[in-house]
Amino acid sequence: MSELVARTGRHQQRYEDGCRLVAGCIPFKYRNSVESNGAASQKIVEVLMINSTSGPGLLFPKGGWENDETVEEAALREALEEAGVRGDLKHFLGCYLFKSKTLQDESCPEGLCKAAMFALLVKEELPSWPEQSTRERSWLTIPEAIERCRHPWMRKALEEGFSKWHDDHLKINSKEEDIHTS
Repeated sequence: MSELVARTGRHQQRYEDGCRLVAGCIPFKYRNSVESNGAASQKIVEVLMINSTSGPGLLFPKGGWENDETVEEAALREALEEAGVRGDLKHFLGCYLFKSKTLQDESCPEGLCKAAMFALLVKEELPSWPEQSTRERSWLTIPEAIERCRHPWMRKALEEGFSKWHDDHLKINSKEEDIHTS
């Protein structure tokens, strides 16, 4: 059982212009692919997704951004609570609007949400975490994640936010390596 406890309730929830403010991340790590001769060839990026507690499909960790934390702290907290991972936020991927069918309240009667999403390089995967009794973790390649992603806005965050940033990040690092090796 996890010693960490997930925050619950809405008393500290942030709202802006009728939207509930949400923070989340796309956790990722690198895995070396192995060629048939046993030699390591290239690094493959994998993203961590969790099951939804309200239906089929997979999600990225996300949840309410509360008054006593920065948006970055909220994203890190959600990764820990829902997916049991810790790491370093590497890049702000953007804000994504969506409508929640289940989370409507007096501050947000239409269920509109605005999610600030980040790329999180995973440094530690905890053996136990607050929501482990209701969440399962799955490491997937980006094409697998796109296919299994439950929500269109999360798929957009993965395709247009994370993948674009990651590809640009790799090109920059590759050019820097070329400069240092020549």
